[in-house]
Parts: sequence; structure tokens; C-alpha cells
Amino acid sequence: MPKLNIVKIGGAIIEEEAKLLPFLKDFAALKGPKILVHGGGKKATAWAEKLGIPVQIKDGRRITDAATLELITGLYAGQVNKNIVAQLQGMNCNALGLSGADANAIQAVKRPVKAIDYGFVGDVEKINNTWFQHLLEQNISPVCCAITHDKKGQLFNTNADTITAEIGKALAQEFEVKISYCFELPGVMKDLNDPNSLIENINRASYQELLLNNTIAAGMLPKLHNTFDALHAGVNEVAIGATNMINQNIPYTSITL
Repeated sequence: MPKLNIVKIGGAIIEEEAKLLPFLKDFAALKGPKILVHGGGKKATAWAEKLGIPVQIKDGRRITDAATLELITGLYAGQVNKNIVAQLQGMNCNALGLSGADANAIQAVKRPVKAIDYGFVGDVEKINNTWFQHLLEQNISPVCCAITHDKKGQLFNTNADTITAEIGKALAQEFEVKISYCFELPGVMKDLNDPNSLIENINRASYQELLLNNTIAAGMLPKLHNTFDALHAGVNEVAIGATNMINQNIPYTSITL
């Protein structure tokens, strides 16, 4: 099977051109089919504060009211997505920006209200894997933002880490899938203040131990949950690390079952 790289870029990197452009050059240089997924959460938080829109984050997830949804749709599917696509086109990477609504790429359902009402947050229900395959066969690199829809006219905010994992799962029958979660740290850290505390390998057993010891930062928990879910569903490899790991031989966290 052909190898497919699915790369997710963290929101903090998106804000810094000095870090974003080298990352995009590395992504553009990846050989073979590839997909880029991005959020933009830190930019959304900054704009919400400027506009007086309350920011609420619970368990690493953004509570999304109507005003927040309007803001992040404009940012994620508009300014952030199109800037990334334009930069990649300038690097001879034929990128196509997508929200979940485009070609019904990512269909979701509204998250049920339980202990927390997350508002207009969607949980992925279906990936249009046929459409993604068609784009990849045409040497087009999809650039997916963190906006999904329910095919009834409603947009949703959906965690970009989850979208990455769900796309990987949907395409694992046709490709040898490697998922890379790239952000501002070298990988999963025992101590965020100690650059030498990188955990280079995590499996299911060591993950449970890290949870019991409260070693992992709260924001990393959804990412690791998605990671193990993807591996169980047929994704071949998952890496978590710095933005330059996708094209350079540097240490990162490797996740295995």
C-alpha cells in the first residue's frame, strides 16, 4: 500500500510566521500523498478576548456558543486555512483548503449534553474517504480546518486532533498511514519546564501509569486518547513532536499499542 502522511499542526505555531513557514516547507517537501490538519485555538482565544466574547475551556475542549462559532469559522476556515494554502502553493505543493462541509468531507453530530454543555461542538460521525482518495490520487494535498457539519446546515467546532485521527482511521484500509502531531514541544514531556524530560516511547500500559501519576498535562490527554483509538483502527504509526520532526531525524514521542 502507498504511504500516507497525515500531519496536524498546533495552534501556537500558526501564530508565529518564523515557525510556521519552515514547517510548511518541510510539509511541502514530504514525498507522496499527504494531508494537513490544523486548528487555530490560540488565535481564536486572542480574537475572542479582543471582541469581548467569553472563552471557556473544559478538559482541553472549547465550549462553543453561537458567537464563538461565528468567530472560529471565519478564522479556521477562512484566514488561517487560506493563508496556509497560499503559502503551500508558493512552495509548489498543490494544496486545497477544506472545512468539513466542503464535499461533505467530515460529517459530525452535535455532542450530547452530559456533565458539560459544549454548545456547537461536533463529534465526527463520518469521513468522506472516497473524496479524500480522489484528491490524493490527483496529487492534491487537502488542508483541513477544525470545522465540521451535520449535513443539515449546521456547522460545528471539532477538535483538530480528533479530525486527524478520524481521517487516518478512514483511510487506513487504502494506505499505510502515519499520523504526526506537530506542536511547539519536542513531544510528550514529564516536565514541561525540563526540555530533557521527553518521553520517547509510550504504549497502552505506560500511558495508564502516566495517568495514575498525573504526569501528563491535561491538554495532552485528548491527543493521546485519539492516538490509541487510531492505532486500534489500523493506523500504522503515530508520532508526537516538534514541527521539524516530519523531515528531520530528531527525537520525538512514538506511540504504540
